[in-house]
Amino acid sequence: MRILGDGQMEPDAATESRRFSRTSMPGPLQGDGQDVTTILHLVHHLIHDEEDDEEGKDRPSQPMQNVGEQGHMALLGHSLAAYISVLDRERLRKLTTRILSDTTLWLCRIFRYENGSAYFHEDDRDGLVKVCRLAINARYEEYTTEGYAVLSSKQPMIYQSASCRPGLGQHLCSQLGLPLSSLCTVPCNTIFGSQHQMDVALLDKLIKEDIDAGKLPLLLIANAGTPGAGHTDKLSRLKELCDQHSIWLHVEGVNLATLALAQVTSAVMAATRSDSMTLTPGRWLGLPAVTAVSLYRHEDPALSLAAGLTSSQPVEKLRALPLWLSLQYLGHNGIVQKIKHAAALSQHLLLKLKSVACVRTSVEDEQNSPVVLFKFSQELCAGSSGGSVDGFCAGEKEVLDTFNRWLAEELAHLVPCSGVDVLEHEDEGDWVRFSPLLTAAVLGTQQEDVDELVQKLLELVPMMSSTMSLRQDFREETHRRAPFLTYIEELSWPGLGAVRYESQAEGIDESRREQELKKINKALLTKLQELETDIFFSSGPEFVTEENCIFVGMVADDVDVSELVDTISTLGRDIEESGRLLENMTERVRKGILEAELQLQKANEEKLMEEGMLRQLPLVGSVLNWFSPVGSSIKGRTFNLAAGSLDSTDVTYSTKVQAGRTSLQDTPTLSSKRVSGRKLFRRPGVGSDSMSETSSIGPADETSREECTSVSTNLLPSMTQPDKLDHAARRPPNVQGTPEQVEAEEERQPEGQEVDLSGR
Repeated sequence: MRILGDGQMEPDAATESRRFSRTSMPGPLQGDGQDVTTILHLVHHLIHDEEDDEEGKDRPSQPMQNVGEQGHMALLGHSLAAYISVLDRERLRKLTTRILSDTTLWLCRIFRYENGSAYFHEDDRDGLVKVCRLAINARYEEYTTEGYAVLSSKQPMIYQSASCRPGLGQHLCSQLGLPLSSLCTVPCNTIFGSQHQMDVALLDKLIKEDIDAGKLPLLLIANAGTPGAGHTDKLSRLKELCDQHSIWLHVEGVNLATLALAQVTSAVMAATRSDSMTLTPGRWLGLPAVTAVSLYRHEDPALSLAAGLTSSQPVEKLRALPLWLSLQYLGHNGIVQKIKHAAALSQHLLLKLKSVACVRTSVEDEQNSPVVLFKFSQELCAGSSGGSVDGFCAGEKEVLDTFNRWLAEELAHLVPCSGVDVLEHEDEGDWVRFSPLLTAAVLGTQQEDVDELVQKLLELVPMMSSTMSLRQDFREETHRRAPFLTYIEELSWPGLGAVRYESQAEGIDESRREQELKKINKALLTKLQELETDIFFSSGPEFVTEENCIFVGMVADDVDVSELVDTISTLGRDIEESGRLLENMTERVRKGILEAELQLQKANEEKLMEEGMLRQLPLVGSVLNWFSPVGSSIKGRTFNLAAGSLDSTDVTYSTKVQAGRTSLQDTPTLSSKRVSGRKLFRRPGVGSDSMSETSSIGPADETSREECTSVSTNLLPSMTQPDKLDHAARRPPNVQGTPEQVEAEEERQPEGQEVDLSGR
């Protein structure tokens, strides 16, 4: 346990474990056995070694269960169970009977379930299956001999709440071999009472209808803490209804843990009168690998044995050994303290949330509610931020659900010990759920973690509110810049919105247009991510209906949406124009090279005609040139990239120097436009930088607004200033200095060399 649990190894052992590779292919079983140390090192490597693939690096690490001393006792129980199983039969029978009797007695007293029996099972649904089989044996007297044939005379009916665990009823029917028509889902309250509680009046009506149809009401599954919201059904009324129609009442839920406290609500206390209930002490107390327990009452042990609730095999009774050891280690006071601590965390969070604006809470009982639900609500703060208040009306429910899912994920990432998660409700939308009875003991949640959770919530909520109110402004600003920009309605994106830059190229086919669209928007996203701003730009979530889009994340209330959209449009046009100029330049350069080759060939022919054949001979030509020099008529050539033409250098040398000097003097400096201390897209005098750490849903690089604007002016300076490029293109590579020095140096060079350099 020490080697596997603490993640630390001896130096020699760590060196030895490097030869184990998690990504290696499984190999054959070795002929010679390995020692225990080697095997443990292999297990240690498989547990603690990080994945080498890219997905493993990007995946956020989940908090590991806090395995304390009581957890070691539970793990020790599994080893002791294996050791005890080799004892002789008589000793094994006595020991297992003692372990089972002690554990059953302790659990019945702790959770106030008098005269009950216990069934220990690995799958927390298995206890319900065995209890339902017991109910079938009790209601159908000939079931033991006739089997399923007796069920055809009166079809058994099982009733469950619409708030039950998903798939619970279907699993029960499949394990018992019953048709799905035997399962009846009872809706929850719609007018009076909690919307998470079973409608008792409607249940009574359904039971009477089934009896009139010749069916047999068999079992009712009730909740003492629904899996989602943690609400408790009206167990007292349900028990009276079950007694009236001889229906077996089974109760499950997280609120059953509060039965161990000194003060218990009457709604939960009614669960002690049920025929059976399922407990999960492992999750409540933070005990790893501990079985679930189903407590039940029945007078006929033969039927319990037939249903599988009891066993004559002593080894099966050893399932209770880990829990037997853990309960003794914790003691009654320790068990109560853990449950009390979890309940206090819920009350502490509920009290803190009352002072948080724009947050709505949902609890069954404010005085005693183990589960707290809360969500961001734009209606509570619609008038507290700038922008259009009606910005959240279009697709309000879907957008709010998306924002609350993002909120739950962010809180779980920022405060992993809080254990918050997302609750999806069909009618009420998505909520952030805090259920410390299921997570506090496992994660080691403390009151400081709850305070940190509220602090992070206070940082995220204002940004969510401003983003929600500015969504409509973002949509309108995008529509104003059509046809360059297209607004993408993506309700699953938690941010300001999505936009796509549309290519303005004409006369191209659809496939080419798609490639161009993808290329431009990819480059645009890269430029936006380099800006000096707190706004997060992304290509969107993994599964989106629209492609080639730019998704804008959460923003603060001082963001200038018009400036933001204008920057996106400007950068997109610059990228498209630069790409178009590059394509045109390629064609122009190709044609220019061909034209230059023809002109050079023509110039060489003219030179040959002027100088004659004798001057072309190597030795004779040198002698003739020494006695009678001949001036060359071949002039230099310069290639104009903007016009795509070859020009003579005669006029260029005399006029371009002054123009270049003037253009350099007239160029404004970007630093003069920069506003000191102000980031991009911020309206002056609005908001503050206090939310800079949380005003994005991902990392964002920064650059200034002026640097953003300079992208368009500096993408291809040679395109907009061909004169400078012409002058630079014809400058000899070995000539450096000012333009005047360059001109003087070129004049000192022989005319033939000038032709050779400029002609190239």
